[in-house]
Amino acid sequence: MSENENVEYALVENVQDVLDIEDIETEIVQVPEWKRAVRLKVLSAAERDAFEASTVSMKGGKQKPNLANLRARLVARCMVDSNGNRVFESGNVARLGNKSSKALDRLFTKCQEMNGFSDKDIEELTEDFDETSD
Repeated sequence: MSENENVEYALVENVQDVLDIEDIETEIVQVPEWKRAVRLKVLSAAERDAFEASTVSMKGGKQKPNLANLRARLVARCMVDSNGNRVFESGNVARLGNKSSKALDRLFTKCQEMNGFSDKDIEELTEDFDETSD
C-alpha cells in the first residue's frame, strides 16, 4: 500500500505507538466440572516462545519432546486473575495437572484457539525427534 492510499488503521510512527497498544485479550470460560469460570488470556510472543521451548528437553545430548503435563503447562500460562496476573505459577503446574482431564482439555482447547495454536502446530513442536528408547 502506498502512502497516498487511504489507510483503515492509524500508522505506527514510533516504538511507543506499538508499546502502548493493549493487545493481550482475555476471555471468560465456563468450567462445569469445577462449577467455576476462569479467565484465559492470549499469550505474549515471549510467553508463547517460552511455552514452545518448554516442549523440548535435552536428554543424553539429544533433543526429546517434553509432553509431560502439556495441557496443564499451557493452561497455567494462560489462566489469569482480574488484574492479568497468572493464577498458577510454575511451582503449581503439576498440581493443576492433577485436575480433571475433561476440564483441562476444555481449557487447553480454548487456549489453543485463542493463541492460534493448531493441532498441527503442537505436532510440529514434537516431530523429528529420535524415537529410540534410552
